[in-house]
Amino acid sequence: QQMRDAKNMMCAADPRHGRYLTASAVFRGKMSTKEVDEQMINVQNKNSSYFVEWIPNNVKSTVCDIAPIGLKMASTFIGNSTSIQEMFRRVSEQFTAMFRRKAFLHWYTGEGMDEMEFTEAESNM
Repeated sequence: QQMRDAKNMMCAADPRHGRYLTASAVFRGKMSTKEVDEQMINVQNKNSSYFVEWIPNNVKSTVCDIAPIGLKMASTFIGNSTSIQEMFRRVSEQFTAMFRRKAFLHWYTGEGMDEMEFTEAESNM
């Protein structure tokens, strides 16, 4: 449950606003591989609306018997979700606002970049 919680993500993109294309869960510590696999299938079935149906077996799990120092167990979740578009939208809006004011542009043009490169990058987003 905690692995997929929005407050535990390293990026400000809420996974509930998108769908997972693929995901990987890495567990460290003494635990049963069979139990981990069963739980991951349960999570995927219970939250099937958050996973695309056209990529079969799109959640992989790995277990390492050696726990991190000072902990009994730990987990890491890496997900490729369409919710990342939220972050890209915010970054694009912030870039557009700064580029309109030509903020910090002199640092880049002074190093040989052309203003047109920024215009092209903006249109590619």
